[in-house]
Amino acid sequence: MLKNYESDHTKFMRAWMEQHPEELETQRSGRALWWDRGNRDPDEQARCAAARVPQKPYYYDAN
Repeated sequence: MLKNYESDHTKFMRAWMEQHPEELETQRSGRALWWDRGNRDPDEQARCAAARVPQKPYYYDAN
């Protein structure tokens, strides 16, 4: 029943992206900034791994 449903926001964004194709690169760079974490250099990955603090098995345990 809702297979063909498309929200107003989705329709607006599709139309806006068709009118502003230059924004696609901005969208990709923003996504890479917040979500694509695999492109870090090995030194940064090693620093992050060394700085990681092990988590307790039960987080709310006061002891």
